[in-house]
Amino acid sequence: MQNPSSAQKQVRTHVLVSGKVQGVGYRYFTTKKASQLKINGWVQNLPDGRVEAIFEGDRKTVEKMINWCHEGSPSAVVRDVSVEYVEPEGLEGFEVRR
Repeated sequence: MQNPSSAQKQVRTHVLVSGKVQGVGYRYFTTKKASQLKINGWVQNLPDGRVEAIFEGDRKTVEKMINWCHEGSPSAVVRDVSVEYVEPEGLEGFEVRR
């Protein structure tokens, strides 16, 4: 029988970040951080000035990524991060969407 704590449950989050998050390298640094954490998903700018991202991975790692989003890139000024947990889709890799 497998120990439940050793089972890495995969989660998926839909994240919206608002503030001064466009034109400050936010997507670049998000991609870099996601790569370091081995998070799957994507990030993109929205027409309303927010950044949208999908993160998939084990819960603990995804939560680290979400915590990072509150700081973001060195020039970013993050005002709000909203997070919604949704059903994982099994994404592979991480990309910037345009």
